[in-house]
Amino acid sequence: MSDRLRVLVADDHPLFREGVVHSLSSEEDIEIVGEAADGEEAVRLTNELAPDLVVLDLGMPKGGGIEATRRIAASMPATAVLILTVSEDRDDLLEVLKAGARGYVLKGVVAQGLIHAVRAVAKGEVYVTPALASSILHEMTSEEIVDPFEQLTPREQDILELVAEGRTNREVGEQLYLAEKTVKHYMTNVLQKLHVRSRVEAALLAQRHELENS
Repeated sequence: MSDRLRVLVADDHPLFREGVVHSLSSEEDIEIVGEAADGEEAVRLTNELAPDLVVLDLGMPKGGGIEATRRIAASMPATAVLILTVSEDRDDLLEVLKAGARGYVLKGVVAQGLIHAVRAVAKGEVYVTPALASSILHEMTSEEIVDPFEQLTPREQDILELVAEGRTNREVGEQLYLAEKTVKHYMTNVLQKLHVRSRVEAALLAQRHELENS
């Protein structure tokens, strides 16, 4: 019984597909069992040939790489999918991983990089081009944190200020000409927006916020 890794290559650009096939087939432990030019053909050949791994282009016609990945994952769960694409878009990466792909590599990768990714994914690992993974992680962690106090409406801010002064809902309502029930409703919204559980926590948070911004 052969221990060679059986691979199907799917890409709608013949010259690029030929280059991938050449790079992978030059390795003694990798065997190319088929080639596909679109999403539907990739799914059909995967079902017929049952390869260990499919190298799949994201932007193919007839279904595309995401739909092909989803169908392959559903019908052939033992077959790993490695996406090989030009897209550096975070949404594409997350969507295709959610669809069932185990790897995401950018076109332009050197042959040894692709071979390494193929072997890693075939062993059950999740592989994403390191530079892309680092860039997306930086983008996700450096996104501006929204100040919850900026989400409060002017009326909610007025009510919170009075609560922070120690006023009861009735006293707040009397000062702002609101029913006590209405004040309670506003305070429920305030607690949710500030992610706190009680009016005491909200008052303390408001006092600290005022000190930090004074």
